[in-house]
Amino acid sequence: MTENELSKIIIGKAIEVHKTLGPGLLESAYQECLFFELKKAGLGVIKEKPMPIVYKDIKLDHGYRIDLLVENKVVVEIKTVDSIIDVHEAQILTYLKLGNYKLGLLINFNVPLLKDGIKRFVNNL
Repeated sequence: MTENELSKIIIGKAIEVHKTLGPGLLESAYQECLFFELKKAGLGVIKEKPMPIVYKDIKLDHGYRIDLLVENKVVVEIKTVDSIIDVHEAQILTYLKLGNYKLGLLINFNVPLLKDGIKRFVNNL
């Protein structure tokens, strides 16, 4: 499956979770529910995937953690904030770059309509 095909499934499942739960919960609740829905759909999903950072000769194994990595292709970063700010975008772009992934979805569940809380990021490798 391509990254674009996966992103359609991920967004559909995220909308389903949001319609069921609504806004106002912690990130961990949405992460767990989206993880459940994606696994139920038959996708390979890793939750809290460590993203090591290498600085000169030092490898920091747990510098960052990707909220969800779908089919080892699409990075999903989950937020529950009033609004997405530059540091959130920088975070997902860093994950794409460090992991050499092509596509990332930044999903803010703290919105009335989830389509208004989804931002798509492409790493031009």
